[in-house]
Amino acid sequence: MKPSSKFDIVVYGATGFTGQLVAEYLAAHYAGKSDPKWAMAGRNLDKLASVRDAIGAPADTALIQADANDPASLKAMVDQTKSVLTTVGPYQLYGSELVAACAASGTDYLDLCGEPVWMRRMIDAHQAAAQSSGARIVFSCGFDSLPFELGVFFCQETAKKNLGAPVSRIKGRVRAMKGTFSGGTAASIKATFAAAAKDLSLVALLKNPFVLTPGFEGPKQPPGNKPLFDEDLGLWTAPFVMATINTRNVHRSNLLMDFPYGKEFIYDEMVLTGAGEKGEANAKLVVAANAEMGGPGGPKPGEGPPKEEREKGLYDLLFVGLGEGGRQVRIAVRGDRDPGYGSTSKMIAECAICLLRDTPEVLGGIWTPGAAMGNKLIKRLVGHAGLTFEVET
Repeated sequence: MKPSSKFDIVVYGATGFTGQLVAEYLAAHYAGKSDPKWAMAGRNLDKLASVRDAIGAPADTALIQADANDPASLKAMVDQTKSVLTTVGPYQLYGSELVAACAASGTDYLDLCGEPVWMRRMIDAHQAAAQSSGARIVFSCGFDSLPFELGVFFCQETAKKNLGAPVSRIKGRVRAMKGTFSGGTAASIKATFAAAAKDLSLVALLKNPFVLTPGFEGPKQPPGNKPLFDEDLGLWTAPFVMATINTRNVHRSNLLMDFPYGKEFIYDEMVLTGAGEKGEANAKLVVAANAEMGGPGGPKPGEGPPKEEREKGLYDLLFVGLGEGGRQVRIAVRGDRDPGYGSTSKMIAECAICLLRDTPEVLGGIWTPGAAMGNKLIKRLVGHAGLTFEVET
């Protein structure tokens, strides 16, 4: 971490929908004299000023002009802060210069990325520079993939306590989810499809569960690409559209922590759709809905649901660890807001605070949130961001 800077955190993209929610959260919870000093950044100073007023941030909250297409402005931004929290995606279109600037200058970086091929490019290009400068580059600090990555981590911690050892197989299952995916997630999917259409070599990377673990290939993983009856749960399951990023991040965490889950670890994610014929029919409906994700409908980047809708949202995730002799551990991770906006904005803000305050010992490099912050981050998310991690019997 940089020893001293003008700011502790800069929220880059603060005029966008999610960026504004992050800034609003920081203004509401971290505006005291002893709190981290944070600033808002974006392309247009007038828009930043109007957002600052609209969210009730202190009038002296600093505003910084920075543009993804202007590397000099990005460098000027990162040079004056200990960390940059960016909501400016798709990151494969707008994030590369910022990661490079942070890795070179020793500035911490946090984002909401769900784009595994771009993340692998950044790992290959900037891991050495980040290690050298001390920059902690932390991808995927929102709904992709924090509740899942930490859900597996918590499930393994529970298995060690209750079964005496970690398990080599965990099933991640979405039991309930109310609220929309973000416009940024949909835009990232579209950008990824467009990139793969231009360069077919990317298709193999997209399909590889170990794309984020350079030098390591683990065992064959369940494809998770069609409706299946889950014998362990007695329920039908359908493909989960975010599994292609979440599973990759879980395997990267395992690598970064030196394989506490073992080198034969198997993990998949599916949506639970119910029992019997109705469950099977529901699973087919989920498949049809997934096909629409990259389509023209849904929110666009910078758009999102009203406050009332965000606050009515929720998610309920089940993680089942399968041990020897049929023994199991089951844990639930729940969030109290819609996943794509309300919960995500709180999660990335608390990741930035946790990295700043709670984990000075974490060295430079390209991290997953769970591998970098683990139990400290779980404690902070439970205490401040409306998440719960519970063992189920």
